[in-house]
Amino acid sequence: MADTTVPTGHGHDEDSSRRDFLLTSTVVVGGAGVIAAALPFIDYMNPSADVLALASLEFDLSGVEEGQSITVMWRKKPVFIRRRTSTEIKEAEEVPLSQLKDPQPDSERVEKPEWLVMVGICTHLGCIPKGQAPGDPKGEYGGWFCPCHGSHYDTSGRIRKGPAPRNLEVPPYEFTGDTTILIG
Repeated sequence: MADTTVPTGHGHDEDSSRRDFLLTSTVVVGGAGVIAAALPFIDYMNPSADVLALASLEFDLSGVEEGQSITVMWRKKPVFIRRRTSTEIKEAEEVPLSQLKDPQPDSERVEKPEWLVMVGICTHLGCIPKGQAPGDPKGEYGGWFCPCHGSHYDTSGRIRKGPAPRNLEVPPYEFTGDTTILIG
């Protein structure tokens, strides 16, 4: 005799919901695994602690006397900081922009007129210009001189003579106090 029972369909619904649960669980666990595997790679792309330490530099300028220049290192680059004399400030402000290869008024290069802050790397081929030490040649304009190829910079770090195409770069900086500067 043949079985005449009609399937009720309850087994089919149970299989379907179990299959949906297993599929959802597999996707969630797989997604979590992908995220867990990707996090070390993403973290690897973040800057290291030594790079973050070099990102900014705070420096006290209270010991720098008028007419004196110092060099500090920021992001492995020399930064020239000069406390300019009133004569140097006046010379820098009076230069006609038409005489400059890379025209930029002195007021755009300084936050406080007596303090000049710039990256000490010649814009021609990356040499370090002379002019920081008291006995160094300062070039024809009283600022800095790059002996490698003869670039002359004025008391505002602007290119005046020679092959350098641009002025010495002014890094991002701000004064956090009367004599405290934050570079970067």
